[in-house]
Amino acid sequence: MSEKIVYTEKQYLGREFIPLSIRLVLAIFCFAAYAFTAVGDSNGDLLAVVGFAILIISIIMGFLVHFKTRVENKSILLNGLWTTRLVKIDLNSIVKAEIAPYSRYLFNNPVYNLHTKGTIRFFAAGKDAIHLTDRDGLVYIIGSQHPAEFLRAIKAEMDGKL
Repeated sequence: MSEKIVYTEKQYLGREFIPLSIRLVLAIFCFAAYAFTAVGDSNGDLLAVVGFAILIISIIMGFLVHFKTRVENKSILLNGLWTTRLVKIDLNSIVKAEIAPYSRYLFNNPVYNLHTKGTIRFFAAGKDAIHLTDRDGLVYIIGSQHPAEFLRAIKAEMDGKL
């Protein structure tokens, strides 16, 4: 069989707008509190160090891949970071694929292979997700920043047009 990759997407841990905004507001708070502390106060110096640490961690998280999604060879391959295992979803067992909102909440934590209430979730960023239902009724919810392209690749691979 050929190993032709139809779709690839990398989702990064630190590029979601709302958590990034929260980290930046915390850093600004640390710098503002540092500005109002007395000169030579060790607590003020600690606030400056914490503010810079938050900024550095935010920059590093912007380049940290949470997981990589690939559609190839009639399957979806999800590869997380470090110690996570490769998850392979066989598209031959999928009966329904659709775009839907990932969650009704404004704040969503990044997850990889989270099993809850008959669903398996993969999410790092974005508002929409691909909902895949297999023959057994198990729902895979895969967050994507480009859900229309992802769904097109899945359907094309399921139909065997590529």
